[in-house]
Amino acid sequence: MIVVRSERTVKKTGQTSTESRYYLSRALPEEHTDERWLKQIRGHWGGVEVRNHWRRDALMGEDRSRSRNANLLANVALIRSTLLALLTQQHPDQPLPQIQEQLHSRPNRCLALLNS
Repeated sequence: MIVVRSERTVKKTGQTSTESRYYLSRALPEEHTDERWLKQIRGHWGGVEVRNHWRRDALMGEDRSRSRNANLLANVALIRSTLLALLTQQHPDQPLPQIQEQLHSRPNRCLALLNS
């Protein structure tokens, strides 16, 4: 288990807070230096950002949402991620924009995909 503690200070108020994040790894602690562990973790989350959030935003306009309801946003993000996974699984040889174009005005096909 790896624990990363981050400290942040709000410039306007001077208020400082500390946050701990926990990670699990098969590697033994002595296999990497602290700097290497941080690089691994940052690389992982950078990949998550590119693979998931960027695709949801670029293909589905996620950042244009005007809602600030955290539960709604989390649920819709989960649905979008699931849909992207289904699309890439069922159409592995087609680019996502092309699949999106094909499904754009075919709600019955979209529902069939979700029910599969």
